[in-house]
Amino acid sequence: MIRRAFVAILAVTALATAACGGSSKSGQSDEALSPTDAGAVSGDITVLTNRTDLVTDGTMQRYADQFKQLYPKVNVKFEGVTDYEGEVKIRMNTENYGDVLLIPNTVSTEDYPKYFAPLGSATDLQNKYSFTDKAKVGDKVYGVAGFAYVNGFVYNKDVWSQAGVTAWPSTPEQFVADLQAIKSRTSATPYYTNYHDGWPLSSWSSVVGSVSCDPKANDKLPTTDPWAAGADLSTGDTLLYDIVKNKLSEADPTTTNWEDSKGALATGKIATMWLGSWAIVQMQDAAKKAGKDPNSIGYMPFPKQVDGKFCSVVAPDYQYAINSHSKHKAAARAWFDWFIDKSDSAAVNQAVSAVKGAPMPPALQPFTAAGVKFIELSQAESAKLTKIDNASEVGISKPDYRQKIVDTARGAAPGDLKGIFADLTKRWTEAAKTVG
Repeated sequence: MIRRAFVAILAVTALATAACGGSSKSGQSDEALSPTDAGAVSGDITVLTNRTDLVTDGTMQRYADQFKQLYPKVNVKFEGVTDYEGEVKIRMNTENYGDVLLIPNTVSTEDYPKYFAPLGSATDLQNKYSFTDKAKVGDKVYGVAGFAYVNGFVYNKDVWSQAGVTAWPSTPEQFVADLQAIKSRTSATPYYTNYHDGWPLSSWSSVVGSVSCDPKANDKLPTTDPWAAGADLSTGDTLLYDIVKNKLSEADPTTTNWEDSKGALATGKIATMWLGSWAIVQMQDAAKKAGKDPNSIGYMPFPKQVDGKFCSVVAPDYQYAINSHSKHKAAARAWFDWFIDKSDSAAVNQAVSAVKGAPMPPALQPFTAAGVKFIELSQAESAKLTKIDNASEVGISKPDYRQKIVDTARGAAPGDLKGIFADLTKRWTEAAKTVG
């Protein structure tokens, strides 16, 4: 169906009047500043989104209707895009990639000014929003996250209790032992990889920071070996390998199905999956549809503690940006501001709002009650990190190399984890030297 089902991915094609900012040779504003007069903003805008389901079920239209109450002269329509990353990447070879869009992962931070209009000064936006570092170039910010999510394992509490496990495991070894108890004492599949759809496997990259409880863990990746013993990625990838190696995951990962997995976890056929906290509400909805108690859906942090505390990264999702070629930046910015600041998209997805001071969602109350330490990763070296990742062709945030880990662990591919790590390290370090 969709990749990253938790996010409303938008791109706006606006046919409105830009009413603010400075002037360029074409008479347009170079910056996409917030309009101050709602009555002066008019036009038809098209919103591109990967949430094809939200377009189909009318959710996005309801947002448009709410927005129109504040901006009566702006008409919003939506176009669902299934392959958002692939299609937008192609469209960015032209000037026709909407007026507001979510920044594709393959765009280097230093290239943001080529494609996106500055949204304002770093000082002003950092005071209002979290997670702006990645989109900062010079003293300007070019993107703002729609919302953020915490990382962890979504699980069926009834299944874990049936297996005799009532406390969160605090080490990877204990986690594997608990999955073994589920296998021995229940009929559930202890862990589900979602190998076939691929993108859920890429979620394992979000162990960075949660394992070490280090806000600068992401910044250290360009100058360290991410697969050295004890490193964040090494720890997460080893756990994935051990789960599959011990036959604690589905029998044939090539036949997994993301949509089906939600109902299977909700009804106790699957016990556990590593996903962002955005998945909680989807699993709860699946439980309701199946006539089960949505409270049976639990969420736990990565099984590693630092100084006796679990840590979990609050990670921003895609960042919204405004096309630098837009002729109607006021209308684009009006939607941009309203959707991030005023809509209930973060709350509905049980996500963490990027707006500073917004409350944590109810789904994360067990984390706060248990004293889990929330950390925000620095993105100061994100541009260099992206360059190294692209040059190495490792794909830290892609599913490919973790699919290889699964295949090797289950005996469908030659080699072992040591060999996989050696290859990843070699490619990574060579790319780091090249990038400089």
